[in-house]
Amino acid sequence: MALVNEHFLKLPGSYLFSDIAKKVNSFKITHPKQSLIRLGIGDVTRPLPQACIEAMHKAVDELASEKTFRGYGPEQGYDFLIDAIIKNDFQPRGIHLTPSEVFVNDGAKSDTGNIGDILRHDNSVGVTDPIYPVYIDSNVMCGRAGVLEPDGKWSNVTYMPCTAENHFIPAIPDKRIDIVYLCYPNNPTGTTLTKDQLKKWVDYALANDTLILFDAAYEAFIQEDNVPHSIYEIKGAKKCAIEFRSFSKTAGFTGVRCGYTVVPKELTAATLTGDRIPLGKLWNRRQCTKFNGASYITQRAAEAIYSPEGKQQVRDNINYYMENARTMKKGLEAAGLKVFGGVNSPYIWLKTPDGMGSWKFFEQMLYEANVVGTPGVGFGPSGEGYIRLTAFGSHEDCQEAMKRLQRWLI
Repeated sequence: MALVNEHFLKLPGSYLFSDIAKKVNSFKITHPKQSLIRLGIGDVTRPLPQACIEAMHKAVDELASEKTFRGYGPEQGYDFLIDAIIKNDFQPRGIHLTPSEVFVNDGAKSDTGNIGDILRHDNSVGVTDPIYPVYIDSNVMCGRAGVLEPDGKWSNVTYMPCTAENHFIPAIPDKRIDIVYLCYPNNPTGTTLTKDQLKKWVDYALANDTLILFDAAYEAFIQEDNVPHSIYEIKGAKKCAIEFRSFSKTAGFTGVRCGYTVVPKELTAATLTGDRIPLGKLWNRRQCTKFNGASYITQRAAEAIYSPEGKQQVRDNINYYMENARTMKKGLEAAGLKVFGGVNSPYIWLKTPDGMGSWKFFEQMLYEANVVGTPGVGFGPSGEGYIRLTAFGSHEDCQEAMKRLQRWLI
């Protein structure tokens, strides 16, 4: 008989955002006349940049002609997009990459979840806490996370708390860890590391032969000069880090699906016998077997992001969301709440008042203010007592949400 992968049975019954959707749907059934403002799931609301729309239409027309039709594309991505990525995202920051180091995907979530395919199941894992749930769940699925302990932590995972007490700066581990996940600007807290702070992590990784999986999905929202956009701005990072990027939030591609992963040619990992294997070659082999590439239409749209018109349109959308973040931060602080993030990130991380639990505050906010957020504890044990709000709504919704919360709290 066929046997299941029993590691899947260790996972919680449903994904965090599925639990939120059930509670929201229950509210809508019992309160059909109430108007909800959703600031929970980090999905964009602004339309795609016009440059991307025009590029997609042109690509569709190409596929309608026998002379310009394209079938299967390269699993790694088309050269025109990879060249645009290198020229625009890395060269201006003094980072030199070759086309073979960039792998186009259907969104960063896929690659951050699948990268474990090329790593042994018994590697130790370290995560900042709170953390994007996919990092943990994907390691549970392959058995790398160990078992769930009574305190809500996994036995083979080292948790590095990020709280108001340590200014959301994770402490460098006092032991060696094989794989460390870092996400900056951070999801969910919206906080960042300076170049000096990130350098400490690169130094730790080089000294301990640790692999850093660096999620830079929100780098385009960075406003401050001393916050690095790429881990490769730090000397030596190419020898110890894989970087994940996304067009989802920067260009509204949450439904279109496109991003990319950088695996430097200098990056290696070891076999049990001590041989060093280039991870880029393994990832390329994995992609060629399990991934057919993002569509030609999608990649033409992504290329258009880097046109002069596309850059301006993307910047306009980012500015729109960051204006929401400033409005929310100001409004929540006026309501007497402690608020973090919202400066270099479209996420607001607020401390619940009077030590209230995350889920309790979520439900009270839903039923009494009719505003939806995300309970911080859903992102890890250190998220208890916090709520995440996103700035991806409309100006009008964000302003109204702040009015509702102020009336409720003050």
